[in-house]
Amino acid sequence: MPQIVHTTVYTLDELSQAAREHARSWYREQGIHDEWYDYIYEDFQTICRIVGIDLDTSPVRLYGGGTREKPHIWFSGFSSQGDGACYEGRYSHARGAAGAIRAHAPQDAELHRIVDLLQNVQRRNFWQVHSTFRQTGRYSHAYNMKIDVERDSPTWQPPTEGAEDTVVEALRDLAHWLYRQLRDAYEAETSDCAVDEALAVNEFTFTKDGKRFG
Repeated sequence: MPQIVHTTVYTLDELSQAAREHARSWYREQGIHDEWYDYIYEDFQTICRIVGIDLDTSPVRLYGGGTREKPHIWFSGFSSQGDGACYEGRYSHARGAAGAIRAHAPQDAELHRIVDLLQNVQRRNFWQVHSTFRQTGRYSHAYNMKIDVERDSPTWQPPTEGAEDTVVEALRDLAHWLYRQLRDAYEAETSDCAVDEALAVNEFTFTKDGKRFG
């Protein structure tokens, strides 16, 4: 025979401190949606176009039918030793990249440095350097990117001394930069202040010990 059970529920601000932490932990594990990093991916794709990187993509089926192209960007985070970010694609000289990146991100000295490194290599090699890179191994990390660097010289000249190492360093530094953007955004998204606001806006309720109700 059906029974009616009465349960007293609480909003976050009605819970004890320990119960609030329990409620916040639930939201961090279950309530954060994948799209929290979409805007970072979009900005990274713009930066790649400025730098001269053509990211690889794969078609992804949409719920309503059709497909969209998903860029080959991966990350893991944010508390394990192997955490990081990586990407796949091709790099070649992009004219005006140094000025364009400063217009896009005027305060980001690290992006300026990375683009300047690549532009200096291109200048010494008559704008002929290009690179391909792909993820290898199990981890999404800059050092799991296999990066090949070549020079497209009509007279078969090799890259100048140190050019290959500089391009590899710059492309990996860009992966490190991406990871820091993701980490900082995640920390902001999961801060106590942000979580408390999300719980209040969504009118979530909890039992006395902070377990999600309903």
